[in-house]
Amino acid sequence: MKISTRARYGMRAMLDLAVNGSEAGLVLLKDIARRQEISKRYLEHMMKLLKNRNLVEAERGASGGYRLARPAPEIRLDEIFEALEGSLAPIECLREPSVCDRVEDCITRELWGEMTLAMRDVLEKKTLEDLQNRWEEIQGIGRHGD
Repeated sequence: MKISTRARYGMRAMLDLAVNGSEAGLVLLKDIARRQEISKRYLEHMMKLLKNRNLVEAERGASGGYRLARPAPEIRLDEIFEALEGSLAPIECLREPSVCDRVEDCITRELWGEMTLAMRDVLEKKTLEDLQNRWEEIQGIGRHGD
């Protein structure tokens, strides 16, 4: 299974908001694009998807920008992934069994289902705060009095 550029860049953009945003402050799209080396136009598209799922908020105008819609500990990584990619299921018959006449006796479908559950398990257990904490650890930044 290949993780798309949109999912990879979107996770990075959300992490950038968590790291560089504050509860009151906004992060400029051009700053995220520069730091993450993502095209501003592509980033705008991803931010729309994230905004539609209430993961980010946007303010227009001269002092506008983006912020997380909820605190980082409340944003699970599966929410971000699904906002950008849709269902975690790698094959259509897991999302919609009626598309295939073999779903009842397809052994490989069971395998894809197990893979989907494993991926969902990892992404549901981790939050944006987990990524932020790991980033800060690598950067040598102690947020919690470490």
